Amino acid sequence: MVYQLTVIGYVAILIAISVYFSLRVKTKDDFIVAGRRLTWPILVGTLLATWIGSGSIFGGGTLGYRQGFAALWQPAGAWFGIIVIYFVAAKARRFGQFTVPDLMEARYNATARVLATIATVLSYTIIVSYQFRGGARVIELVFPGVSYEMGVFYTFIFATAFTVLAGLMSVAYTDIANGSIIVIATSIAVPTLIVTAGGWSEVRANLDPSHFTMLGTMTFKEAMNYFLPTMFLLLGNAGMYQRFFAARDEREARRSVVGWVIGLLLVETLVIALAVIGSSMPQFQNLEASESIIPAVARQGLPVVIGCLMLAAIVAIVLSTANSFLLVPATNMARDVYQRFVNPDASERQVLLLSRVSVVLLALLAFVMSMRFFDDILDAVVAAYTIYGASIAPALLAIFFWKRATPAGGSSSILAGFAVGVIWEIWRGFDLGGTGGFPFGLETIYSSLAASFLALVVVSMITPARQADSLAAASPSE
Repeated sequence: MVYQLTVIGYVAILIAISVYFSLRVKTKDDFIVAGRRLTWPILVGTLLATWIGSGSIFGGGTLGYRQGFAALWQPAGAWFGIIVIYFVAAKARRFGQFTVPDLMEARYNATARVLATIATVLSYTIIVSYQFRGGARVIELVFPGVSYEMGVFYTFIFATAFTVLAGLMSVAYTDIANGSIIVIATSIAVPTLIVTAGGWSEVRANLDPSHFTMLGTMTFKEAMNYFLPTMFLLLGNAGMYQRFFAARDEREARRSVVGWVIGLLLVETLVIALAVIGSSMPQFQNLEASESIIPAVARQGLPVVIGCLMLAAIVAIVLSTANSFLLVPATNMARDVYQRFVNPDASERQVLLLSRVSVVLLALLAFVMSMRFFDDILDAVVAAYTIYGASIAPALLAIFFWKRATPAGGSSSILAGFAVGVIWEIWRGFDLGGTGGFPFGLETIYSSLAASFLALVVVSMITPARQADSLAAASPSE
């Protein structure tokens, strides 16, 4: 009963915070970018809680269960990407925009805005779909009478309600609690689980030596199939840029990156460690669904108090990430499609209403996806990260680092990365080649990234460069 009360109680607290901040949402600035008044401690919390989602807990947990510490290749992509982001954060805030498609049109053209919106909506809806699945894994474990399918439905309802209530204003402030509990819970859980497992020597004795090597049983190419999608998702992460746009100023945006990378290094390493240690314990060595290893450890491998704290952290992770990845495409639909092309004179009230309606529609689509697509969460993680990262990141990075990129080059890059990524995933998912693999034996990340970068460079070099005054107007001042 104590586990059930913990989950219900923490969700109730998050609802109360969301209701409170919903009363302060008056304009689209409040809903989309929290009134542009977030300071770096709040930004650190919301960046951390947003990034550490079901992809980390369930996707990373699955990989840790199967491959041991070689699973760190997946989060390491984000750590490397943050080095670049440190130099981008202040420039992004300087643009003063609302969304990544805003940036794309400012630097390239309206076509780039539309293509970026399509890539974001599809990829982020996939990401939301596996947040619902992750929530269901927790619910079916904590509430034995609730089926997996009903768990997906309950997570869908809660996450949608949170996002509709107050937008980024709600997400940012609930993430202060979420980020804190994630750090505290994982920091306490790992040393406790080592003791419960019989000590570190017992953990090592019960696992294959490959679990403690750099690659596990993977090849370097397979490891890069996890590293690269994560890195490029982070480099183009629309939710991250939305938080930079919400910063009080450029200094707050840049300072938040430092705290964020420290938090990520700590939490993601601890999450993988939990999966590895758990996989050494007899009661977890033959899990029917390896993606359940982290909540299973929390429920059945840790003392009650620590297990409750860990389950509350997992609930926080799932809901926070679902909120954030619902808000971004909903904003894209309201601002980058409706306000930009359908009704340029839309009032603040109309944009705010459509943003909320879009949240509900996209959540419904994610709910359908969660029940019908992808064999497990790890597959969905890699597919979503790849399609979005390869579509958006090359053209987005060129905004900040390559002035020679042309409007045609930027648009071609987004289209090429997106088209190749979708074709490759459909080919593999439906086994169109009859081999159960990718076309030409080449994973999606390699083919889509190559197509995106090649289109960016080649098309930019054969089309006229932008005029100097036009380029300056579309670039953040130094």
